[in-house]
Amino acid sequence: MTTYAWVPSANLDAFEARDFVSAMDRALLEENFVPSPLEEARLAIQQVDDQSRPFRRKNHAVYVLGIHFVEKIDPTKPLLVQFYPYLIRSLSNLLVVVAGPAASPRLYVTTLERGVYEISASSADSASAESLYRQLTRRIAPLARSHLIVKNRFDPDLPSSLWTGTEASDSLREGGRALDSWDLLPTPFPMAELLSAEDFRHVQRMFNIGGLSYGNLSARHDEESFWMSASGVNKGRLNEIGRDILLVKDYDEEEQGMVLSVPEHVSPRRVSVDAIEHWRIYRAHPEVGAIIHVHAWMADVPSTDINYPCGTIELAKAVSDTIDQAPDPSRTVVGLRNHGLTITGRSVEDILNRIDGQIIREVPMS
Repeated sequence: MTTYAWVPSANLDAFEARDFVSAMDRALLEENFVPSPLEEARLAIQQVDDQSRPFRRKNHAVYVLGIHFVEKIDPTKPLLVQFYPYLIRSLSNLLVVVAGPAASPRLYVTTLERGVYEISASSADSASAESLYRQLTRRIAPLARSHLIVKNRFDPDLPSSLWTGTEASDSLREGGRALDSWDLLPTPFPMAELLSAEDFRHVQRMFNIGGLSYGNLSARHDEESFWMSASGVNKGRLNEIGRDILLVKDYDEEEQGMVLSVPEHVSPRRVSVDAIEHWRIYRAHPEVGAIIHVHAWMADVPSTDINYPCGTIELAKAVSDTIDQAPDPSRTVVGLRNHGLTITGRSVEDILNRIDGQIIREVPMS
């Protein structure tokens, strides 16, 4: 059973909103969610509009779902342009737009990865509003129950011989410049424009989001450790060890955090939130020498089934399990549903050579 609560809002007492809340309560119950006090909820659901203030969770384990009601969709504007600012300003993990009356709505989901998709009833369900709410809840449930790994433990024990890096860390610099020149490291969203300074700091502190670019890359150092790009840095300018490039040496399961070795004289940045995924792949496949993650697509690639959030144990397992089934795990491409690609290779150069000219910039949404 997973606890959930509605964030108090006067607008949720409106007639249409009450219908929506009732329908969602029934659908959540079917998915083994139970109501709880807000301070004890694993899933917090908030109504989002131009006047509402964002719900500020006290720890990153709380998954926040934003609900935005509109009478109709503006056909002259892209859906992302219409919905994305509400997602960011509300500090939600996911935004659901309810268009039209609650009894016969159209439901759209907006993701942090700059995607929008419409919820449709499954073939097993009737095309009723209740079936749409069931489908919506089935999509939300595994996301709300996932476990985010954002803690970093910095050990100032990096040998001085590594303070200027290695051939492997140099390959990340070259790879970052290549991805930047291919325009595959887009800015995730203009947070400084959409958030107050206070909310921006809250997001950075809670989720380890820097906001400069999407995507990351890593290269194996030895059997146990790997170099990886930091969070919130320009991947086209990976210069300083400990700040832009970090050595990941382990995952502490008890603390649920990544363990990093850094120079004693550097104030380190946090490693990319996808470090847990890379760690799992490197440990499972000694033949993998490098990994690149981009928010783009390639044709005819195997894909994960659930769009788990970045940095979760569940996403790391789903990607690693898919790589396990590949004919050559050391040189494979995995699609992350509604998200992007994780690509393994013998080296960063190997990956770049294989994907050059094969990339589709638009990630399909479903």
